Parts: sequence; structure tokens; C-alpha cells
Amino acid sequence: MESINDNIKTLTLEIGLPGIRRNFELLLDEFKDKDRHYDQFLYKLLDLEFESRTKSRKASRIRLAGFPYKKYLDELKLEELPSDAKTKLPELETLDFIKHGRNIIFAGNPGTGKTHMAISLGIKACLNDYKVHFTTVPRLITQIKESRSERTLRQFENRFEKYDLVICDEFGYISFDKEGAELLFSHLSLRAGIKSTIITTNLSFDRWSEIFGDTVLTAAMVDRLTHKAHIVNMNGKSYRIKETLKYLGKTI
Repeated sequence: MESINDNIKTLTLEIGLPGIRRNFELLLDEFKDKDRHYDQFLYKLLDLEFESRTKSRKASRIRLAGFPYKKYLDELKLEELPSDAKTKLPELETLDFIKHGRNIIFAGNPGTGKTHMAISLGIKACLNDYKVHFTTVPRLITQIKESRSERTLRQFENRFEKYDLVICDEFGYISFDKEGAELLFSHLSLRAGIKSTIITTNLSFDRWSEIFGDTVLTAAMVDRLTHKAHIVNMNGKSYRIKETLKYLGKTI
């Protein structure tokens, strides 16, 4: 014969109350010697359920964002970052740029922490209940083209437009055709001045035409993305090269 506790576990599983299911027996032990504090018991039980759901929701946002790996702001080695990044990071980590729909462009040579900083800010945004999407520019263009061929472009645009923060990594690593350039421009323009986008690039603005292949489109893209944006100079010594040299020094 099932006990009352077994029935509670079954019901909380059916209803979807994981926090209560995990904690009610512990709370029963905590309150067993107290004199009928039912309201306090109920409040604490509901508070634990709320905490469980909040934790689950934040973990789900991080998972759905599609980060290639996790990197948190407190894991960044500040002494390894370029000076401009160190100066601007305190303001960026407040996430006010998301509230105001402002963009961030991390521009500089490879290995200086552009992607790490972008992911760290993206994860903090998820933890603050913002809806975030991480992608690379080549992957984004491929997805847009596939959506158009499958006649689901409008649905894709609606989703893309509604993210609180989109992180477009690796801009400038691979060139693309005129069609890809126009599609990228139109999609990023959907968010301009309304929602935030983070771009990481190894190219200075005067070299973006090498990727777009069209000076007029390049000028329009730079103007649209940089309007009221945070431009972070990420030129500096490559962290990856320093790590490699350190590793080689240990193994030689």
C-alpha cells in the first residue's frame, strides 16, 4: 500500500512540481518539532519550487542559445584581454546595451578573446532571462538560404527578429557571394535599433568590402551595425599562441 509521501511524489511528478518533489520530505523533518507553522511550511515549499523552476528556465535558455561552449565572465583572464576590452567590460556586463537595443562589435586579430567575451555576455544575458541566439555568420547565411528554399523564410525572420540578443561569430573568416551578403544585410537590418547584436570580426571596417564584394552594401551594413554601438578594439597578443608557447616550453 502506498504511503502519503509516495502519493505526493506521484502527484508532483504528474503536475510538474520538481522542487516540491525533491524537498518536501526534508521540510517535513525540519518542521516536525514545530507547532503547526503551516503557513511557513507552505511558503518555504513554494519558494523551493520557484527556485527550482528558475534554475531550470535559465539552464534551458543557455542550452537553447546554441553556444559552442560555456564561458562565464568571472572566468575571463582580465590581464590577458586587450586594454580597450578591459576598459569597456564593466559597462558591457551590466547588460544595459540589451535594454537599449545597442550592438557590440568586437574587432581585432584572432586569439584575443572576442568569442569568449561574446559568449560570456550571452550566458549572463540568459541568466537574466533574456532570449539569446548564438551562430556563426557562415551558418546564419546557410540557414537563411535553406529557409528561403523551403519557403519558411518568414518564420525564420520572425524568430530571428525576436531574440533579445543575437551573437554572430566569425564575421570575415569566410567570404560569401552577393546573395549571401544581401540576405545577411536584410536580416541584421531587422534588428537594427530595436534588438541587440554582437559581432565578432577579425577585419577592420575598411576591409569589410572584401567580404561583401559591394562597397555600397558594405557602407550600408557598417552604418546600420555601428549606429550607437559599442566598438571594442580587440587587437592584441593572441592568447592561444601564448598558451601554445607555454605548453611547448613545458614539453621541450
